[in-house]
Amino acid sequence: MTQIGSVWGGGPGDGYEALARRFRPIFQRIREGAVERELSRTLPHEPIAWLKEARFGALRVPRADGGSGATLPELFNLLIELSEADSNVTQALRAHFGFAEDIVNSRSPARRARWLPRLLDGETTGSAWTETGQAKQAAFATTVTRAADRASVTGSKYYTTGSLFADWIDIGASGEDGQSLSAVVSRHAPGVNVVDDWDGFGQILTASGTTVFAEAPVAPEDVVVDEDRFRYSAAFYQLVHLATLAGIGRAAANDVAKAVGERRRSYTNAPAPLPSQDAQVLQVVGRVRGAAYSAGAIVLKAAEALQRAFDQRFAGDEAAEEQANAIAELEVAQAQTVVSNLILDAVTLLFDALGASATRRAAAFDRYWRNARTLSSHNPRIYKDRIVGDFAVNGTPPPYQWRIGEA
Repeated sequence: MTQIGSVWGGGPGDGYEALARRFRPIFQRIREGAVERELSRTLPHEPIAWLKEARFGALRVPRADGGSGATLPELFNLLIELSEADSNVTQALRAHFGFAEDIVNSRSPARRARWLPRLLDGETTGSAWTETGQAKQAAFATTVTRAADRASVTGSKYYTTGSLFADWIDIGASGEDGQSLSAVVSRHAPGVNVVDDWDGFGQILTASGTTVFAEAPVAPEDVVVDEDRFRYSAAFYQLVHLATLAGIGRAAANDVAKAVGERRRSYTNAPAPLPSQDAQVLQVVGRVRGAAYSAGAIVLKAAEALQRAFDQRFAGDEAAEEQANAIAELEVAQAQTVVSNLILDAVTLLFDALGASATRRAAAFDRYWRNARTLSSHNPRIYKDRIVGDFAVNGTPPPYQWRIGEA
């Protein structure tokens, strides 16, 4: 069924349905095993392999280079659909799509020539940026060391989402002179150890745990100065979370509607003999669905801002590019608290349409709240309204990047 036929609104552009049809059978296969994976804590190696085989990770590679040439609104709409199937899979691929976006933004012909074929071959990239313990905001403890024509990376990272499933790992590090760098290391290189020790209560299948690098070899050409990365990256990574939340909302809306339609038991104080005829229950179902619809619409609107920032990247007008980046960051910040509130409310409210049986572990409805709450804890939303307000009142531009650690 088309997105319009499902009453989630039109897709982004006339070509979206043709693009989506390539992947919807895979999304359906992923959806069919989502509850079982959750209950048995089976990591989604197989679903991610299906997507890699279908070259889902090459969506943003330009058509001229052999890719799908998807626009950013098309990408984010597909991520909503994937998240409707299983939000763990989307988050596990979040770092990959950020890395791919950096490659298609690159002005370096050599870097593009090195990485675009890998994307087209289905290879994916995980991330290793956050450090724990006594990490500093000013610099990474993880370091890149150069010697002659060789380089290596040493350090320990946490929240290395997706790295366990990936072919490569994108690492935030410091150079020997303290300069902020990124380095890409083979997931299977000597000295790389990815540990599945993520112990969060939500998004439990994303393998967002520890990765240790012990003099892991890195090609010198895969060491990039942090300032060279695409400028709307913070907005991009945050919008992936918002798309994931919107997909969770759709899945919750579909599940609660199905459960209400199948339910035969009701209460003596209910206004109708069946829940499917109960106006109060139907109102709850409608509110959940309305929240999911609104979240998706907001995500697509914000994705348009990112597309404008990308379009300015190669337009040759530095001031216009800077303005487009700032606007993209602000639009995503404006969306963040609204989308997270919509979905957190929806995945709590859905239980009001059902009986106590909805809390059974086998139903796995609790995963929607756990996953939404976990995603909403990233990139603290409590700061976003202040940043937006500071711009609205004082014209203060938004910060593009942030780090966590001791000040």
